[in-house]
Amino acid sequence: MCFKFVLLVLFSLLLQSAGVSAQAPYKFRKEIPIGGEGGWDILTIDPAAHRLYLSHATKVIVVDLEKNAVVGEIADTPGVHGFIAVPEVGRGFSSNGKEAKASVIDLKTLQTLTKLDTGESPDALVYESKHGEVYIFNHRGNSATVIDAKTAKVVSMISLGGSPEFAVTDSEAGRVYCNIEDKNEVAAIDTATHEVVARWPLAPGAGPSGIALDAAHHRLFSACDNKMMTMLDTGSGKVLANVPIGEGPDGCAFDDKAQLAFASCGDGTTTIAKEETPGKFAVVQTLKTAPRARTMALDQVTHRIYLPTAQFQQPPLGTTPQRPAIVPNTLKLLIYGPGESEKP
Repeated sequence: MCFKFVLLVLFSLLLQSAGVSAQAPYKFRKEIPIGGEGGWDILTIDPAAHRLYLSHATKVIVVDLEKNAVVGEIADTPGVHGFIAVPEVGRGFSSNGKEAKASVIDLKTLQTLTKLDTGESPDALVYESKHGEVYIFNHRGNSATVIDAKTAKVVSMISLGGSPEFAVTDSEAGRVYCNIEDKNEVAAIDTATHEVVARWPLAPGAGPSGIALDAAHHRLFSACDNKMMTMLDTGSGKVLANVPIGEGPDGCAFDDKAQLAFASCGDGTTTIAKEETPGKFAVVQTLKTAPRARTMALDQVTHRIYLPTAQFQQPPLGTTPQRPAIVPNTLKLLIYGPGESEKP
């Protein structure tokens, strides 16, 4: 009996070390009230500081993930789409869509140090650690602005030949991969030369937005507007498989330890999928979230995902506005994670 008990304990520890515990079904954990007025877009996480940054109209909201509370905000970021923290230099960078500029922010004081010109409609952004550079993708400018994070100077402007959406870095390969929405492809940028060196079609995927990388297995995941998430091999540039997802996707993430890919959709679902065997991509869970919870951020340590949403005003009878007005002070962050749901 004692021997069997020891075996059970060892087996349990083995499963946990393999990340199996992180693959338990995702459930609602709690929510964090944000409030305020206006829309939202990209959210990112600084895991070392346990902070989440949420773009919100003309400011960036700072959330402490240990306290699950708002602890500050970054002002004067008109039409902000995203923010990325670069702890190595003590700065963060925002993409201010309405003024075609990037704000350079002191991470300690949350004050603006300077602003830099970008292309038209700066949107998604990433930090490439090998060269210490921030890439800001200009959606209507069909380009990427590259900034040296240490000097806060623009060092390059890359023509992309189409409208960029989200991007992801692969420092080991020396590449930045970016979805080109109107071309239904991925552009691979050489981080040493700042040039596009490959273009990979995503067919049957169309209208790609969110993107995520499994660097260890050379897999790239793209959330596409025609309700599918594609899996591409970055070695060959070929799409290997796809899975169905919800309507109106935007966010995409990959959990390195649990080996799970996520696609968050505006219809109130987040698809969770896994490459079960080489080339075989399968849905493991369709998580019900909330309507318009289409952007997301993943905490690689806790395996939790964060999705913002709000309440929307009902349009008057007989009208069908393209974008209903947001009810003031209803913006919130929904938190989901593996395991049992928590009480509010």
